[in-house]
Amino acid sequence: MPMTRLLSALLAAGVVFAPMSVAIAQDSAPPAGTVEAAPAATAEGGQPAAENTEAVQPAEAAAGEQPAEAVASEKMPEEEHAESETPHYPIKKPDELSWSFAGPFGSWDIGQLQRGLKVYKEVCAACHSMNLVAMRNLEALGYSEDQVKAFAAEYLVQDGPNGDGDMFERPGIPSDRFPAPFPNPEAAAAANNGAVPPDLSLIAKARAAERGFPTFVFDIFTQYAESGPDYIHALLTGYEEAPAGLELQPGTYYNPYYLYGPALAMAEPISDGFVEYGDGAPETTDQYARDVSAFLMWAAEPHLAERKATGLIVMLFLVVFAALMFLIKRRVWAGTPH
Repeated sequence: MPMTRLLSALLAAGVVFAPMSVAIAQDSAPPAGTVEAAPAATAEGGQPAAENTEAVQPAEAAAGEQPAEAVASEKMPEEEHAESETPHYPIKKPDELSWSFAGPFGSWDIGQLQRGLKVYKEVCAACHSMNLVAMRNLEALGYSEDQVKAFAAEYLVQDGPNGDGDMFERPGIPSDRFPAPFPNPEAAAAANNGAVPPDLSLIAKARAAERGFPTFVFDIFTQYAESGPDYIHALLTGYEEAPAGLELQPGTYYNPYYLYGPALAMAEPISDGFVEYGDGAPETTDQYARDVSAFLMWAAEPHLAERKATGLIVMLFLVVFAALMFLIKRRVWAGTPH
């Protein structure tokens, strides 16, 4: 016990007196500027040192002649640091567009989805697959069973093995999924300068730019969930000339809306008049991008409209149920003294 008390006292004394000793040491030390200036000011008996004064005068003259260069040399590390910083991608944020399926009362625009399917088939399907979407699901876009069968038969699907153990090709049927344009990722990379085009089945849910604070807080109340289509539309319409001084890798194209860098391997895929519409819709790049973005949102979440309708009914039920429970509670406990 005495030894324990002695150690405790020593520790307490160290805690109390250690800050005081540090403060005393700092007060007793001369300022750094004074220590450095003393040798230059005097030499041997307090007389000014001629060598030091001669060394100082050219320095002062040089500083007076070229102050801008001296200041620039002092700022160069900061400028180099600023230039070396990696910019935040995307460089430009996608615009928030108006979609028919947005909000708690949103629903699909069937005409827009059909146009988006046409854009995907004639433009995107040359490079991108949709391995998770079955062609029978196209009946939800307003197509009849016969139309879906005819649409599926336009594709050749690899099947097998047959009785001889060989794989063979046959016309597609509604239960088939959209066939991939390449047999494997290696073949896709070889045909696209080493870049594998991503599958578009869930791309509208998998790609989205961060909206930041406090916007994402408001999204909770507005039920905003369309950042994926906004991003796809911005990417398809956002190709620009690279700014001066920016060096791009060979085979890449500048797009400030791209999530992972200033440029991507996909060239601008579509332009005005590229796809012919039969319903009178504008045949512009903006309209093509809107239509295919809506179609990819449907592919990623085909039951979106039904889910929103069910959620609305559930919320109304909960409100009515809460009111009934309150009235029943007042009725049951009305005669009980509190």
